Amino acid sequence: MSADVPTREDQPDRPPRPQSPKTTKTAKTRKSTKSPQDPQGPQRSRSPKTTAPDHRPPGRWREFRIAGADFSASISVFLIALPLSLGIALATGAPLQAGLVAAAVGGLVVGRFGGVPLQVSGPATGLTVVTAGLIQQYGWRTTCAITVLAGLAQLGLSALRVARTALAVSPAIVHGMLAAIGISIALAQLHIVLGGNPQSSAVANVQQLPAQLARLHPAALSVSVLTVVVLFAWPRIPGRTGRIARRVPAALAAVAAATAVATFAGLRLDRVDLPSWSSHVLPEVPNGPVLGLFAAVLTVTLVGSVESLLSAVAVDKLVAARKDPDVQIPRARLDRELSGQGAANIVSGALGGLPIAGGGVRSATNVAAGGVSRHSTMLYGLWVAVAALCLVPVFDLIPLAALAALVMVIGMQMVNITHMRSVRRNRELLVYVGTLAGVVFVGVLEGVAIGIALAVGVALHRLTRTRITLDEREGVHRLHARGQLTFLAVPRLSRLLHQVPQGSACVVELDGSFMDHAAYEALHDWQVSHLAQGGSVEFTGRSGARIAEPAEPVTQSSTCCRPWTPWRNHHCGEPVEQPRPEQGRGTDQVRVTTGPRGGQLASGLSSFQRNTAPLVRGELARLAREGQQPSQLFLTCADSRLVTSMITASGPGDLFTVRNVGNLVPLPGEEGAEGQDDSVAAAIEYAVDILRVQSITVCGHSGCGAMQALLNTPENTPENRPASTLKTLPKSTPETPPASPLTRWLRHGQPSLERMRSRDHAWARISGRLPADAVEQLCLTNVVQQLEHLRAHPAVARALAEQRLELHGMYFHVGEAQAYLLAADGQPDERPEGQSDSTDKVFNRVAPTAFEESRA
Repeated sequence: MSADVPTREDQPDRPPRPQSPKTTKTAKTRKSTKSPQDPQGPQRSRSPKTTAPDHRPPGRWREFRIAGADFSASISVFLIALPLSLGIALATGAPLQAGLVAAAVGGLVVGRFGGVPLQVSGPATGLTVVTAGLIQQYGWRTTCAITVLAGLAQLGLSALRVARTALAVSPAIVHGMLAAIGISIALAQLHIVLGGNPQSSAVANVQQLPAQLARLHPAALSVSVLTVVVLFAWPRIPGRTGRIARRVPAALAAVAAATAVATFAGLRLDRVDLPSWSSHVLPEVPNGPVLGLFAAVLTVTLVGSVESLLSAVAVDKLVAARKDPDVQIPRARLDRELSGQGAANIVSGALGGLPIAGGGVRSATNVAAGGVSRHSTMLYGLWVAVAALCLVPVFDLIPLAALAALVMVIGMQMVNITHMRSVRRNRELLVYVGTLAGVVFVGVLEGVAIGIALAVGVALHRLTRTRITLDEREGVHRLHARGQLTFLAVPRLSRLLHQVPQGSACVVELDGSFMDHAAYEALHDWQVSHLAQGGSVEFTGRSGARIAEPAEPVTQSSTCCRPWTPWRNHHCGEPVEQPRPEQGRGTDQVRVTTGPRGGQLASGLSSFQRNTAPLVRGELARLAREGQQPSQLFLTCADSRLVTSMITASGPGDLFTVRNVGNLVPLPGEEGAEGQDDSVAAAIEYAVDILRVQSITVCGHSGCGAMQALLNTPENTPENRPASTLKTLPKSTPETPPASPLTRWLRHGQPSLERMRSRDHAWARISGRLPADAVEQLCLTNVVQQLEHLRAHPAVARALAEQRLELHGMYFHVGEAQAYLLAADGQPDERPEGQSDSTDKVFNRVAPTAFEESRA
């Protein structure tokens, strides 16, 4: 079978033909030879890049290669998370070893199985108050069993793929919950800072605070103050000393300084007491009321899941904002992240560890330190495990007051002033305060329920509160509806609408984002009646721009669809023929009218002046003052279906656009031949030398008429084409009619046709599939060829040598509305003289999932 497959040398002309799925599948299994029509196959054997021997280790060892950035990032996260884990365990009242177990399991298990590679999990800060309450109520071993059950519940939620449902919770509720937890943590740790013991609730801690102030412990207070001072002063050390010192995290420096002072000063303080791992307790079968245990499992599941998922979204934003195009970090997969958190909670609870959740501080440190894969998170877990086994004598020197001061500061930072301002600006302060008060005074789950109830109440209040006014200015009646128009507002709306006098001009300003069917029907019926009585109606939005004409009758004289939404079905009918220009009496007085096409143009201009001009006038005025400063030259075809501003999401001043038939770039010295102009060369020189553009893009498209004309020229048909290389189109002779302007222009596309049929150049192809036909193959090859023509222009060559210009190839499939970018980015060909170009020119699909969507 393989002997029947033609090689590249066997096919000098290579007319492209699509293969059936069966043929493609068979071709992929062949080892000896590959058809040039199969872009999915391996690189051709004559490519030096693919023939080089691979000395890398075989098998799965490549998966375990660790980048240096991951190694350094794991150290930074470890240094921050180690004292934090001990502090959270201290705040919950759990054995201090439980914090180290949770940190190690969070790094190793979630790092391996989670859906956010750079998120670092460990003891859950948001569950500190919940865990402390469970330990006091059920004991530590039952709390571990509750953690295991919560992990199983998270696995169930992940299987149901409901992770994104957690993001539907109002941010005011989440911020209020975290602020309340932070207040509770700070109040509890304040007692340890002062030398006492925390109480069972935030209210009790406040009540006992005066008595605790009356019996201060000077040594504990001094160590705590030293910890706080170092924690805040460490990032502010100036000069070179500060740059070197900041390589050590502030949390680690503060705890280390407090430990050193307490040790060398011989202060008598309570210190970390890590018992032997042989006496480490494991979970037991839960013992208690069923409803109470169910509520505990539900609370741990919901709070831990919401904290982890919100942290995952935040990490995704941090990764997207990082300026490192060479590192591609996968987007967050929230359902997988939830399953990873569930598996980690099962393991942590079974080993006697705290509940686990994704941490914002740890994750932000990982991203800022330059982590590039999940290896940084797994290494962090490994370092914690090693430290827990080997550094027990060092941990025993740490004063509990230092850890309490560290956790107290973290709790205070959870009350974020920026979040409070954002909530107030969005008029959700009531939800925030209600959630905060509910969590502090009642409990986490009850407080969240109170916040949800308040959020629903606020939403209903906004939905039903609509202010409608009617006034008259300069003979025009203006009805202003502020708020959401629902059926509840219809009686007031109808009463004011019927107060508008018949036959008058009326402007209805809709200042809201929602209108239900009842309100729409009321407006529609009134408008039809008002127009029938000789009046006029105009609907505007908050800015005053005209936004809708819901009842305007569509007649034969309608000339064009309205932008933007109706443009999706842009099938304008033929307008009625307008009267011809006519003579007036006595003089040649002409009445200017518009025919069908002129009417469409005038209607479009009128629509622009009415709808679009008010929105862009300020930006265009700025461009008029400052002049044009485009970032790129965009050279594309004159095809009417190719809307450059739409496919590039650009606006005025962004693109310097040059359009011609076939997106051709004539070689220097050829464009001006035979009476043609130098417009393309002049545009290139002006864009590169005068406007100083940073890139040039050559954009071809599917179904290009110029490429079809090249293929269908009689001289280029297979029966008339010479056996050797293709010759140029014939010039006119006395016996033959002169060539048309289009024929002369298409001569500049002959090099693209020769390149496609040449055996010395690799085929241009689309990633993932074969070109559909010869026309598409020529369209792709033409882009590559025109990029080479660009490099021959002196202005482009100088800019490329100065490394201030980039060349890009692009292909737009009109029918699929899909853009493709040339993988090589138009880089110059550096192969030796006379050597064949065996490098594939691949156009890769531009997918929105790579930038905007989650792969959950």
